[in-house]
Amino acid sequence: MTRGTWTRRIALTAAATAAVTAMAVPAGAQAAPATGIPTVATASVTAAAAAEDVDYATWQADVRAVMDQARPYLEQRIATTTPGEKKAIVFDIDNTTLETDFGFSYPQPANKPVLDIAKYAQDRGVALFFVTARPGILSGVTDYNLKVVGYKVNGLYVRGFLDLFKDVAAYKTAQRVDIEKKGYTIIANIGNSATDLSGGHAEKTYKLPDYDGQLS
Repeated sequence: MTRGTWTRRIALTAAATAAVTAMAVPAGAQAAPATGIPTVATASVTAAAAAEDVDYATWQADVRAVMDQARPYLEQRIATTTPGEKKAIVFDIDNTTLETDFGFSYPQPANKPVLDIAKYAQDRGVALFFVTARPGILSGVTDYNLKVVGYKVNGLYVRGFLDLFKDVAAYKTAQRVDIEKKGYTIIANIGNSATDLSGGHAEKTYKLPDYDGQLS
């Protein structure tokens, strides 16, 4: 990962951890005294600075172009029914299903061109699985974020402690193998990094732009 990518990962973790803390505070509990040390706001500003050289409108247009290429195949593949077949699509999360480097809030907004494809598939019985390099501590807030913006989550894979020491591509490939072991045929794998897509175990892969690592 680039330095900017790590900065955004840290910012995301800080923001999500703050969200977990906020949800854990009982209703009506007194707020802690101000310490003068900003938390989520600082994380958001840091992430914004890291992504400022990527134009949002251009990114959205580029994402839309890839999803427009994927749609005819997915429409045809979803319409092709085989008795007993369970179809699935695997998605990355950061800057694939969610606008991680542009959605400086929690919940983060959905990446609309990808959400449109996901909704088309899920409305026709295709299972959606999400495989991310995010650590397990973010599982709950990530699951909630995906659902609240419109994704149906049939499965969410986050990294456990030991997974943090594994090659990301190998880790993600192993999760797709696990999905196949559950009886699913992965008709497409969608992500914005080579580590999301390498290793096989998907009929088609679609790579969204990351602009040489400028987006996580």
